[in-house]
Amino acid sequence: MARPRDPQRRTELLDAIIEYLAEHGLAGLSMRPLAQALGHSTRVLTHHFRDKDDLVNAVLTRLDERQRDRLSAFPGWAEGRSLGAVVRASWDWHLTDDYLPVIRLLHEIEGLAAGGRLPGSQVPAMLTQRTLFVADALRVHGVPAETAERRATLLNAAYAGLQIDYLTTGDEARVRAALEDLIALADAWTRP
Repeated sequence: MARPRDPQRRTELLDAIIEYLAEHGLAGLSMRPLAQALGHSTRVLTHHFRDKDDLVNAVLTRLDERQRDRLSAFPGWAEGRSLGAVVRASWDWHLTDDYLPVIRLLHEIEGLAAGGRLPGSQVPAMLTQRTLFVADALRVHGVPAETAERRATLLNAAYAGLQIDYLTTGDEARVRAALEDLIALADAWTRP
C-alpha cells in the first residue's frame, strides 16, 4: 500500500523544484537529474507527482499560489489605494536578483505552452485565474464589473510584455518609463 502524500512535504519539494527549474529551465527537464540535484531518488518524485506533466502542473499551481500570496500582501491591494503603486511594487519585487529567475521560468513555461510543447498543461487555466485575480483587484479599486476582466487582460498582457522586453533587452530605463505609462493608465481606470 502506498504511503499517503504529506502536503507540507510536497510544498517544500515544489519550492525546491522551482529553485532548480529557475536555474536550469524547463525545456530539457528530466526526472532523474532533477531528483539527483534535489538529493532524492526518482521514486520520491513519482510518489508526489504521477509524471512530468503532473510535476509541471503542480509547479504552475505553486508558482501561482506564491504570486497571489505576495501580491495580496502588498499595501493597497485591497485597500482602495493606488493600483499603480501595487503594479510598481510588483515590478520592483519581480526584478530583484532573487526573483528574476522565477520570472524567466514563468515566461519559459508560457512560451512552451504557446508553442504547443506543454500539452495538457494548466497554463491557460493559470492565465485565466491570473486575469480573474487582477479583475477582482480592479473591482475593489472601483473599476466597473463589466470592464474589469477586459482591463485585467490588458494590464496583465502589457505587464508581461514589459517583463519580456526587459529580460530580452536589459534596457531598464526605457522599460521602466513604459511601465510608468502603464501605471498611469491603471490609476486612470481606478480614479473615482
